[in-house]
Amino acid sequence: MDKQQFSAEELARYSRQLTLPEFNIEGQRKLKQSRVLIVGAGGLGCPMLLYLTAAGVGHIGIIDFDVVDESNLHRQVLFTIDDVGKPKAEVAAKKLSKLNPHVNFTVHNEKLSSENALKTMTNYDLVADGTDNFPTRYLVNDACVLLNIPNVHGSIFRFEGQISVFNFPNDNGTFGPQYRDIFPTPPPPGLVPNCAEGGVLGVLPGIIGTLQASEIIKVLTGIGDPLAGKLFIMDALTFETRTLKITKNPNLTPPTKLLDYEDFCGLKNKNSKSIEQISVAALKELMEGAQDFQLIDVREPYEFDISNIGGTLIPLNEIEQRSHEISSSKKVIVHCKSGVRSAKAIEKLEQLGFRNCINLEGGILAWANEIDASLQKY
Repeated sequence: MDKQQFSAEELARYSRQLTLPEFNIEGQRKLKQSRVLIVGAGGLGCPMLLYLTAAGVGHIGIIDFDVVDESNLHRQVLFTIDDVGKPKAEVAAKKLSKLNPHVNFTVHNEKLSSENALKTMTNYDLVADGTDNFPTRYLVNDACVLLNIPNVHGSIFRFEGQISVFNFPNDNGTFGPQYRDIFPTPPPPGLVPNCAEGGVLGVLPGIIGTLQASEIIKVLTGIGDPLAGKLFIMDALTFETRTLKITKNPNLTPPTKLLDYEDFCGLKNKNSKSIEQISVAALKELMEGAQDFQLIDVREPYEFDISNIGGTLIPLNEIEQRSHEISSSKKVIVHCKSGVRSAKAIEKLEQLGFRNCINLEGGILAWANEIDASLQKY
């Protein structure tokens, strides 16, 4: 057994992997020589980072522009209450270095974008997508296709998780199906909420992220049968699983350049009337002034009970039936947690003839960040 590339400490650390006949010293060597980029240090990214670091992947990049929030802690298991407010990528790299000092980390404390994706990702052998929004998923996919890099994809929604290995290089020089072979175009804006709006069972991203780590190790070492050309689906409520076969779409035109993915996913609403917005600072002035207005909260009752800013509670799914409770003459300010559900509520009200509704930009999250730090962010 060639031990030249490993110290005695490393050989002891990885001994349980090294004894696997299918893995052995050659598999460990391949891991040590590999460079993996994790996009998003959130619910999926945390378990991926923990297990890839423990397994001995030689170089791990972490790209995330966000900071740790208290609402992250029920699923993002790298972080603790002491990390709230700190950059996720920096905190993750610092903690992971203590888990395995033989792994090198590169921190990209920035948002992955069309401007930096190719430059950032070209230095890696594999990219793992741990994001929760469609613009970034399409961005990661297209950049991987352009760079000929495999993309280990994971996604979660409430109680369901999905995994696949996209753009897997075949022995004949071709590449397997990509994300666009399943989803050539994104869903209409707002149809599929992210975790903040739709919720997620905390253990689910741990399960899916760990399975992503398993697929990454298989791709890097060449062992087993990766989920290339397959989509694994798991329902945590029923524990039912399915594995669907994916084939390449012969009519799909491969990407030739990166796009404006916010625009591609319809989030800029170029062809529709934009919804009027108000900042939390401006709302505070209204509250302190003499102007008459109505404040509507379209979150769920449990969210309202945890924290509210005095609005009338009309959940989004009741907005049409209870529209008679909303003034059609004075200014109506609508808010939710982040501004997504309230925008949907205003669209519904406008279809009913309302022309006086204004969306609170950033919702109660912005209110807690900018006006009242003691407010619970729900």
